[in-house]
Amino acid sequence: MMQGRRRPGGGGEVNGNVANYRSQDSKNKRRGPVVFNEPQKLHKMLADMGLGSRRELEDWIVAGRISVNSLPAHVGQRVGPEDKVRVNGKLIHIHFAQRAPRVLIYHKPEGEIVSRDDPEGRPSVFDKLPKVGGGRWIAVGRLDFNTSGLLVFTTSGELANKLMHPSYELEREYAVRLIGELTPEQSKKLTEGIELEDGIAKFNSLADGGGEGSNHWYRVTLSEGRNREVRRMFEAIGLTVSRLMRVRYGPFELPRRLARGKSEELKAEQVEKLLSVVPAKGKQRKGPAEEARPPVDGEAPTSPKRGRRRGPRKPREAGEGGNRAAPQQSAPSPQGGEGDAPARKRAPRRRRRPSAKPAAGGGEA
Repeated sequence: MMQGRRRPGGGGEVNGNVANYRSQDSKNKRRGPVVFNEPQKLHKMLADMGLGSRRELEDWIVAGRISVNSLPAHVGQRVGPEDKVRVNGKLIHIHFAQRAPRVLIYHKPEGEIVSRDDPEGRPSVFDKLPKVGGGRWIAVGRLDFNTSGLLVFTTSGELANKLMHPSYELEREYAVRLIGELTPEQSKKLTEGIELEDGIAKFNSLADGGGEGSNHWYRVTLSEGRNREVRRMFEAIGLTVSRLMRVRYGPFELPRRLARGKSEELKAEQVEKLLSVVPAKGKQRKGPAEEARPPVDGEAPTSPKRGRRRGPRKPREAGEGGNRAAPQQSAPSPQGGEGDAPARKRAPRRRRRPSAKPAAGGGEA
């Protein structure tokens, strides 16, 4: 058996710089850092990184030369991204691939609350979700206690924020059953915008879903998720929602095969497809000051860019516009360097010109 080169000293001794240690099994070739996809046994990971053979590293563990999180390691111990491994006191950097987030869809029935803590002790949707090792499920939005349908959960806070944030404008679709009949005038109000106590709200679309009398259904979509928004919009026009069910949230649809109270986790390829669909950045939303609107009564029209000075003001040359006699009077001044004085004196008069100031008392556009 051909023996590899060993460090001087024999007996498997290594110095503190374990990164430069060459084991018997290592080869003289250049390679990048080893990346692990999941936690593995400590001696196997260190052997894959080229720090020694598995048997050698097991002996080092027994000898107490390897520690995990400042405690002596033991043979067969598994380590993950959160663990700190040291060999002979030197920190070893173990690279782990970033895990894809887990995503779960749940068919919520009426009578469950989307919260972990409820003073009234009502049933929670989290009681029916599978356990997550080293993390927890984060709800993407909420549904009212009396609302059923699709709920989305994920283990990634970043992904949950993207799916909920208004700037991403992910569309929600609901099936609504009304008590009463919806007139064309009311439908127009709901799609054009209706005033609620927390601002204007409107549906992106409103379609007849069929049915008669008290069992008439409609399909509505909107791009935000305010508290009880769908119910409040119909109440604002004098109609009552007898049943409300969410059937779609962005790219997620409620499967017909998924029974109430049951959940289904997305496969790895489905999660990758979801991450490619969700944009890296949301759409920039204009603030109230940036939105184009006509001035109200008693308010002068604002134009911040019109009166802005760009760079230092250039002094006028003799004979250029305005009063041409002023430069001739300053010419015989005995002091050198006073040629700029007339320009500085004329500056306030230029700023007081009517063209650089809004008309006084202008209220309507």
